[in-house]
Amino acid sequence: MSENHTEGRVISEAGRLSPGHDAHAGLWRLLEDKLSRMAVQLANKVPHAAVNGKYDSTRIDWWTSGFWPGMLWIMYDMTKDPAYKERAWEWDVKLEQAFFSQNNFHHDVGFQFLPTAVIKHKLTGDPDARRRGLLAATMLAGRFNPAGRYIRAWNTVDRTAWNHGNEGWSIIDSTMNLSLLFWASEELGDPRFAHIASQQADTVIEHFIRADGSVKHICIFDPVTGDYIGALGGQGFGPDSAWSRGAAWALHGMANTCRYTGDAKYLDAAKRVAHYFIAALGEEGVPAWDFRTELVEASTSSDTELEPPDTSAASCAASGLLEIAALVPKNEASLYIRHAVKIMDSLTERYAEWDDPEYEGILKGATGHKPAGQNINVSLIYGDYYYLESAAKLMGWKQRIF
Repeated sequence: MSENHTEGRVISEAGRLSPGHDAHAGLWRLLEDKLSRMAVQLANKVPHAAVNGKYDSTRIDWWTSGFWPGMLWIMYDMTKDPAYKERAWEWDVKLEQAFFSQNNFHHDVGFQFLPTAVIKHKLTGDPDARRRGLLAATMLAGRFNPAGRYIRAWNTVDRTAWNHGNEGWSIIDSTMNLSLLFWASEELGDPRFAHIASQQADTVIEHFIRADGSVKHICIFDPVTGDYIGALGGQGFGPDSAWSRGAAWALHGMANTCRYTGDAKYLDAAKRVAHYFIAALGEEGVPAWDFRTELVEASTSSDTELEPPDTSAASCAASGLLEIAALVPKNEASLYIRHAVKIMDSLTERYAEWDDPEYEGILKGATGHKPAGQNINVSLIYGDYYYLESAAKLMGWKQRIF
């Protein structure tokens, strides 16, 4: 493959990344069997976390509500089995209905509408799905604050509890939602959506991604002046730590931004985070929930133990590494493919549940929110989603949701 730089833009040959079917066919057969069971077990659940092997069911406006239908759409696209399409079809309808009642939609509508409405429109041409995706994109664009150039995170915070609101908060997770804005810009021929997405991405490069490639979770801006105030630890160990899933959001989201814009600065940012992530992984190939935590004393033993892993960070990073590989020359791509495969092999051999037919998740060992003590050593639906997405990419899947 050739790589051409023109005024800071990187242009890649479409479809160059093709890791090959044979090496990953065995994993794909396991996933086909697993997903056929999950489709029955989860039925109409809105899954988030699987505790003791059973997925919960959250409200439809919860930020993770798009990942399970996204898995169904990937399986439909890969297998052409209409049963998957049938099960996935109504999810964007239910999401739209929630728009017209009291709800908690916020910066993560990309996580909800990209794997439902947008992919549905791409695969079937359904005009209502397109309309719903554009509605969500308009809502996301409305969260942009031009003072500070950031997309606001969450909605109103209890001022009694926090002593302030969060009008000036932005989070690294939003990087993965930018694809919704880029898609809307392409669909409508309206550059305003892309301008907002690019400015949020520029803010991520300036304030979220450190020089060493580690990533902050929450950055705070003055919502009136736009001045940068500082960082919060959020779901990481602390303001100066390196939450591993945040790094995964960043490297994947920056690669997505380069794919849409062709601008090499976003690829460079994705690579910087990826190199930090790879260097911090260790031999196992699955990160701790935060790269900058210390050994802690186990509550039931005098022995020390490592902080818990986060398999959801690993699977998202694997998918992002494959996106980076698709944007760089062939001799460079092998680095990112090799580490993506290393992560996937470790997840498959050490954390995936294949043998228990009653277990409703795929990956064990995920960590949701360690500082809050929530969802530790569970299956998380977004971890399962990115594991399936990575496997599909390794099998040559060309479609993209994010």
